Amino acid sequence: MSTEPSEALVARLEGHGRAVEVGVGRRPDVARALAARGVDVTATDVHERPTPTEVRFVRDDVTDPTLAHYRGAGVVYALNCPPELQRPLVDVARRVGAECYFTTLGADPAVVPASRESLPGETLFHASGAAADAPAPLRGERP
Repeated sequence: MSTEPSEALVARLEGHGRAVEVGVGRRPDVARALAARGVDVTATDVHERPTPTEVRFVRDDVTDPTLAHYRGAGVVYALNCPPELQRPLVDVARRVGAECYFTTLGADPAVVPASRESLPGETLFHASGAAADAPAPLRGERP
C-alpha cells in the first residue's frame, strides 16, 4: 500500500489557507503535502505524535475539543474517521465556521449528512453545511 497521499485528496483540501487534521495518527502524509503547498496545517491527536516540522501538532480530543486549536481554519478534516467520531468532527467544524471533510475506513458508513465525492482509491465526504451553521458557544466550552 502506498503512503503517498492521493493527489486528488490534497488538491481538494488545499484551497483553504488553514487546515486542521483531526486524528493524524502515524500517517501525516496529507498534512505534509498540504504544508508543502503553502497551507498552514495543524494536526491533532489524543496521543503525542511526531509530525513533519512544517506541520504544527497539538494534543487534543475532538470529543472534548479546545476550540482555540481549530479557530481560523478554513477546513477541518479527518482520514479514516470512524463513525463514532464523525459527529464530534462535524460539530467542531461548525463551531469554528470551517468546512468539514472526511474519509472512512473500508466499509464504515457516513453517519452524518454528507455528500460523497469519488476520488482515486477513496471516497471523500463533505459534511453538509458545516461552515454555514456555526452555533453559539456551548456552556462550559473551552476556548
